[in-house]
Amino acid sequence: MICIPITARTHKAALMQMERSSPLADILELRIDQINNTNLEKLMSGKRGKILVTNRRRDAGGGFSGTERERVELLKEAVELGADYVDIEVRTEEALIEELSTKIGNHHGRTKWIISHHDFSGTPSERALRRKLDECNGTGADIVKIVTYANTVEDNLRVLGLIPHARRKGGEIIAFCMGELGRISRIMAPLLGSYFSYASLERGAESAPGQLTIEEIKGVFKILNGFGANKL
Repeated sequence: MICIPITARTHKAALMQMERSSPLADILELRIDQINNTNLEKLMSGKRGKILVTNRRRDAGGGFSGTERERVELLKEAVELGADYVDIEVRTEEALIEELSTKIGNHHGRTKWIISHHDFSGTPSERALRRKLDECNGTGADIVKIVTYANTVEDNLRVLGLIPHARRKGGEIIAFCMGELGRISRIMAPLLGSYFSYASLERGAESAPGQLTIEEIKGVFKILNGFGANKL
């Protein structure tokens, strides 16, 4: 599945991006940390398919400047409004993660939650990556997301190795590398079974370094399918 992040700064621009992106993607990610004076109810009114709501704090690559309580309250509101997915960082205070998990349970689990870890400086060892995977799994989330920064081409191999490792244990995972050297991992990850991949609507709308556009990634997948790769 392909997810297009909505990174506009205003509600009007975000709703326009959603309208353009909906026919092209399986999921839209509302990056509400990028949208000024977020009105989730207004944004969710533009829902045409599956929606992931993410509210990333600044030290995790986002733009939210409020308190941690305020940040998580918006994710809880997204659950009440019927978001299909919410994403919360594993470094979030345990009590706040538990509150979000409880809110999801109170709504009969209709929202799946992603527990995420981002490393914007590099890619640690295989052992460290597996420890982080175990930490994320310990939260009880539906999906684990582990993303690192590729400083070498070899960094991609360690992160991609998490995918078959997690799936052998019966878990769902999103894993790839950021940065120019990480672009290859964004292509390989879905072939290995990553839950979904991210692609921007167009140049300039990327939510992370190294992100391909929807046109680019679909073009690559079309070529790969022509060589007999599994349909994506």
